[in-house]
Amino acid sequence: MKQTPQTSQSQSLTLKAPAKINLFLKILNRRPDGYHEIESLMQKIALFDILHLSRQRDSISLSCQGRPVPEDRENLVCRAALAFFSATGIAAGVQIILEKKIPVAAGLGGGSSDAAAVLYGLNRLFSAGLDLESLMDVGLQLGADVPFFLQDCSGAVATGIGECIKKVKSISDSWILLVNPGFEVSTKWAYENFPLTSTSNPYILARGRKMDMNFQIVPPGLFEELGNDLEAVTINRFPEIGDIKKELKRTGAVTALMSGSGPTVFGLFSGKEQAQRSFEQFVKEYGDNVFLVRPYIP
Repeated sequence: MKQTPQTSQSQSLTLKAPAKINLFLKILNRRPDGYHEIESLMQKIALFDILHLSRQRDSISLSCQGRPVPEDRENLVCRAALAFFSATGIAAGVQIILEKKIPVAAGLGGGSSDAAAVLYGLNRLFSAGLDLESLMDVGLQLGADVPFFLQDCSGAVATGIGECIKKVKSISDSWILLVNPGFEVSTKWAYENFPLTSTSNPYILARGRKMDMNFQIVPPGLFEELGNDLEAVTINRFPEIGDIKKELKRTGAVTALMSGSGPTVFGLFSGKEQAQRSFEQFVKEYGDNVFLVRPYIP
């Protein structure tokens, strides 16, 4: 997110928190601390949660609208506010209203994006003056995807555990159809069940492949060729994800891939009309868990 200087303190602020898709995801190894090192191409998309932040004298309060999520410290939004006040030493509070539109535990990064929006918003609201690097340090304590959402970019290659960000050109010419089958998948479960050797898992898609650093100028089919290492884990448990991938391609998607640890599957379409027809087909079965969106350009 873009860091904007502020000369006077406002009392309230409204922010959009975009979702993301993983155009590919390669898992490299597991570190001694339990985190996995990855190589991933992440793209922000125009599907948003909306957060309303209002200054208050003390305490952190959260109320949620839309999709049901916890309204206590189990929610990353509350934990982000706590982390911000701890890092800055500011003795104050905030009232947060979260309009939740991004599906939960869906591989779309909604919780991490919400946390990033809170850190960015509180930094402005209280004129704390934290620079981007400091915000990213706080964000990394909350989740590996939070630093990406703090960046003022549309697409990026993320390495390390996700905290090393290299901005890249957006896939601005595509329509993106998201299909969420309506159940949740734990990211922790997916990573814990991922075998790191190709001999124990012959279905790993990205093993041994090298990322083309000019991927932004090649056909989108490259993303599926590089693949998502976690697909084999999640599809093995939830075969419906594989069925959605096949149907997206049958209805005209150039590429169909699971995002993150799933279960959301996205299809990339080169034209709006074909994407709209596919959307209308999927919405009959999956209702408000289907979204036709564009890449998000901050």
